[in-house]
Amino acid sequence: MKKPKIVIVGAGFGGLAVVRALHKAAVDIVVIDRRNHHLFQPLLYQVAAAILSPAEIATPVRSLLAGLHNVSVMLGEVNEVDTEARHVQVNIGSRTEQVDYDYLVLATGARHAYFGNDHWEALAPGLKTIDDATAIRNRILLAFERAEMSNDPEEIQRLLTIAIVGGGPTGVEMAGTIAELAHAALSKEFRRIHPEQTRVMLVEGSPRVLASFPEDLSKAAAESLRKLGVEVLEGARVTDCNEAGIVIGNKQVAAGTVIWAAGVKASPAAAWLGVEADQAGRVKVKPDFSIPGRENVFVIGDTAAQTDATGKAVPGVAQGAIQGGEHVGKQILARLAGKPAPAPFRYFNWGNMATIGRHSAVADFGWMKMKGALAWWLWGVVHIMFLIGFRNRIAVMLHWLWSFLTFKRGVRLITGTKT
Repeated sequence: MKKPKIVIVGAGFGGLAVVRALHKAAVDIVVIDRRNHHLFQPLLYQVAAAILSPAEIATPVRSLLAGLHNVSVMLGEVNEVDTEARHVQVNIGSRTEQVDYDYLVLATGARHAYFGNDHWEALAPGLKTIDDATAIRNRILLAFERAEMSNDPEEIQRLLTIAIVGGGPTGVEMAGTIAELAHAALSKEFRRIHPEQTRVMLVEGSPRVLASFPEDLSKAAAESLRKLGVEVLEGARVTDCNEAGIVIGNKQVAAGTVIWAAGVKASPAAAWLGVEADQAGRVKVKPDFSIPGRENVFVIGDTAAQTDATGKAVPGVAQGAIQGGEHVGKQILARLAGKPAPAPFRYFNWGNMATIGRHSAVADFGWMKMKGALAWWLWGVVHIMFLIGFRNRIAVMLHWLWSFLTFKRGVRLITGTKT
């Protein structure tokens, strides 16, 4: 008999969780992604800040799934879903191909959002992919190089001003890491400029950074950033991005590099499916992650707007995608075996963590809060544990150790651009 065919679009945390749940079942699984690698996104900012190389936080999807003989991988971009005919349309180079399915799981993630100002993206890139990270790294390092060659004091000051827009975990971690790069790692490498005088700004529109954390941890994070020399501007809204920098309220701030970490929008999965979405473009799914009227189509991760059985919103973080993927896998297994559906989905929050700099981090586990050096060490251990691949774990640990002991950054490469 023909095996049921499971099509999973997206090889992120959620998509791979579905694969892990189903790979021993009598099914054929097709994983489709427009990139050939799985990315450990929580450490992506360290590629942008020249601590890690892309290969240390990314693994080829085919390599990950090579030992699973009922799983095949397709490199292509989905641009249409026909839920009546049960197939997806995939762009593969210059041609398109239709892939049929019995069950479909969309785990297509999200991109950064500019709140109706998409033209800002060219001036203030966000951080979601390896290409984003290396482009930001280029901008930061080029700013120092161009400042070194400039004779204009105002232009030097502009080039040595770096503004991060958005005070969530990504913005906070970027700000602290860039401040350490400028004030320590680069301080003795230039002759005409003084990198330690770099102005790093973190601009947050809400009253405090790390708004999803308890207030005392937010205050601790802001204090740690200020100790690193970061200007933390809370309750400050960016109203424009331009070639000169950013506008906060009605005040122009000259900045040579602007990094966007202020919001996300989901992939266009809702448009493919023709279903209702929330303001961020996330599909409004049923409690079991399926879409209304299509019990064999599931949406998980950043693409889904979901609340669990207790009414708790499932956050768009790795643990939310993993738990959602595991639950969808269990549902499909139960249906294939003719068994009752698993218990309603309940999201378990393993905790929120953010690192600010050397010996400084905050962690909220609900039942316990931590800050300072202990939280920093715990943050490092947790991220090493969840990295995929023994080689990547060792490489990241060695890079962190080198950076910790010497204050140096070993991946300061300017690539793919003209100076």
